[in-house]
This record gives sequence, C-alpha cells and structure tokens, in this order.
Amino acid sequence: MPTTASPDIHTDIRRAAELIQNADALIVTAGAGMGVDSGLPDFRGDEGFWNAYPALGQARINFTSIASPSAFAANPRLAWGFYGHRLALYRRTVPHRGFALLKHWGSKMQNGVGVFTSNVDGQFQIAGFDPANINECHGSIHHLQCSEPCSGAIWDAKDFSPEVDEVACLLRNDFPLCPHCGGMARPNVLMFGDWSWIPSRQEAQATRQAKWLSSVSNPVVIELGAGTAIPTVRLFSENVCKRVGGHLIRINLREPHVPRKQDVGVAMGGKDGLMAVAEALGGEWTI
Repeated sequence: MPTTASPDIHTDIRRAAELIQNADALIVTAGAGMGVDSGLPDFRGDEGFWNAYPALGQARINFTSIASPSAFAANPRLAWGFYGHRLALYRRTVPHRGFALLKHWGSKMQNGVGVFTSNVDGQFQIAGFDPANINECHGSIHHLQCSEPCSGAIWDAKDFSPEVDEVACLLRNDFPLCPHCGGMARPNVLMFGDWSWIPSRQEAQATRQAKWLSSVSNPVVIELGAGTAIPTVRLFSENVCKRVGGHLIRINLREPHVPRKQDVGVAMGGKDGLMAVAEALGGEWTI
C-alpha cells in the first residue's frame, strides 16, 4: 500500500533537497501536469478539455475520441484542427522556470540528467535538455508519419505550419503529406486505439535511456504532474527505483503519495514545488 505523504511540507522539501544533493544522477519523469504552469491546457476530464476546445465541446467530442486514428479517418480536417492547434501552441510556449532548475541540478551530478515523459509537447527539448537523453513514451507531436502507414518513415514536422480556425477547430490549409506515397500524414504520437503508430523513434530513445541507467548507482527520480488515471509515468518512476536503486521525489498537488518510507511526496504543483526545493538547496544549486 502507498504511504501517506507527510503533513509537514517543509520537512518534505528539506528531505527532497538532501536527496538531490546526494544523488549521482537525476531522472526527471513528467506527466501532463508539468506543462500547466507554462500555460498549456489541462485536459483533466471532459469539462476541462471542452473548455480548451469549445467546438469539440459543442459537438460532445471528448479527448479520447479526437485523439485517435479513427478521427483522422472520419474527419481529417477536424482531427488536424485539433493537433495543428496543439502543434502551434507547443511551438510558441515558453517552458516555466522549473525546467531550467532541473537542467541545472542535473548538470551538477556525476552522471547528468535523463528524462522520461508521457508528454508529446517537446517542452524539454525547447528548454535545452539534450534530446539524446529524452524518452518520449507516447511519441512527439513535432514529428510526422504516414497515416496508413505506407512505410516506417518518421520525419520532422518543421516544414508544416498549421493554420487553424480555432472557433470551429478546423485546419484551413493543406494537410501535411507523406513524402513516400503522397497520402495524408499524421503526428507520430501514440493515440487511443492506435494500431498504426510507428514506435521506432521512441524505441531508440528507450534503448539509449536503458544504457544510461545501467551506468548510475544512486539516482534521484523527480516526478512531476503524473496522475494515477493513466499511470505510465508513475510506474516508470517506481520501477526505476526498484531496479536501479535511489529515491523518488513525487511532486504532485493532488496525488503526492509515495510507495516507500525512504521516498518523498511533495503536495505542490510542479513549478512551485521545484522552486521551493531550490530555495531549500540554496547556494550553487539555485539559479
């Protein structure tokens, strides 16, 4: 059974600072809550999703329905309106200060920093983390693949600039096309009910990360904004601690509970939690 987070937030923060100072590597694990402090929408529940995309709310189309290959087949202009809007939003979003703090802490550790994230927004790359040390378990919206797919090709989405009617959530300009067959392209993102996602890019990331993890002995895992509804990130955090050793710092406002007494749960949002830990660390650990 998970242990209950300490009622003394100050003790939790001081303990988290100690774990960071004593670690030989930093493993950042991040779920959807990590981007909220940068101004990205929260898709928690239908109401939150429909607040961000009113046209989909009026049509009573939920997140799992639009974020699926079937949506691209049934109404590609609507599906690309949704993903095109997100792509443009993520491109212009500035990562919050917490990203810089994590990057700085990792730079001070013997074995550096690695990232495991279920987010497809590319915020860690934008924040300056080494792409070679990032594992995006659900893929990336910044990369494309054929919708069929006609091959295993994956390519950068940099040449696609979506123009979206935000009121109707419809793509105005031409679809991105597969350079091999000329058919419609789609994001290289693992969607719901997705049997056509090409995982080779993510598999290469996972292989590199596994090799890196084999070289660390006392890591600290800092988990941010990862809930229990889809527990991919939480399970990865806990499994790393079991396999490699080290400690878990779970920063989560709603679900900060941790599985072991030696781990720390901080009941705060991602940015606020990281800034509080930075203040406790002080000196050369803060920026």
